[in-house]
Amino acid sequence: MRRRLAVVALLVLTSGCSLLPGPPAPVPTDVMPTDLPQQTPTSSGNLSPDGFDSAQRMAVRIRNIGCGTLSTGSGFALDDHTLVTNRHVVSDSSALQLSTYDGRDIGAAAASTAALADLAIVRTDDALPAAPELASADPAVGDQVTVVGYPLGRALTVTTGQVLASQTDPLNANLGAVLVTDAPVEHGSSGSAVLDSDGRVVGVVYAKDSNGHSFVVPVSTLRSMLDDEASFTPTAPCAG
Repeated sequence: MRRRLAVVALLVLTSGCSLLPGPPAPVPTDVMPTDLPQQTPTSSGNLSPDGFDSAQRMAVRIRNIGCGTLSTGSGFALDDHTLVTNRHVVSDSSALQLSTYDGRDIGAAAASTAALADLAIVRTDDALPAAPELASADPAVGDQVTVVGYPLGRALTVTTGQVLASQTDPLNANLGAVLVTDAPVEHGSSGSAVLDSDGRVVGVVYAKDSNGHSFVVPVSTLRSMLDDEASFTPTAPCAG
């Protein structure tokens, strides 16, 4: 009788449970995550605590919301509330969206464009993270340069090359001489700062040819235009 009760108790305990599952399959070792970590932009030194150097901290990504169009470009801080970019980056705009190296959105207050060169000035409502020093002279042919910007409107990128030549501006003959470099750029790089080995701005990227060479407004032209307030004319939002 005692044995029979034990068997009944055992049946009661196990009848509400399924059989124990078998051991799990081995953990796969060839699976890649769907959200790959982003590579930190190449640095040129003088790192800040967040891992970016001063050249990267002063770069600004620009989205031009136009009347029926959307385009992207780059720019760089001139001071706490002023950035430099290209005229064609901000032209025909109903709104400009600015963001910094750390993803912070910056409000654009007003924009002014130059008639002589492909340059523009944007005033900001919010403070920009950092501003570089403008070099006192243009780089020489053969000098190494660095371009910091947002090609294709994507990640902050640092590319390097050298000055190949100085020639008449192929797009604006009345501008005079511009610089040619082999530092890689893409659409969206327009307005990027070109820096010398000491991190000083020596020019502004504004175009690229079919050979992959980039054209740069030299810092001497930028300086002379910044010194003359009449060089830049305020822009009005596009209508339509």
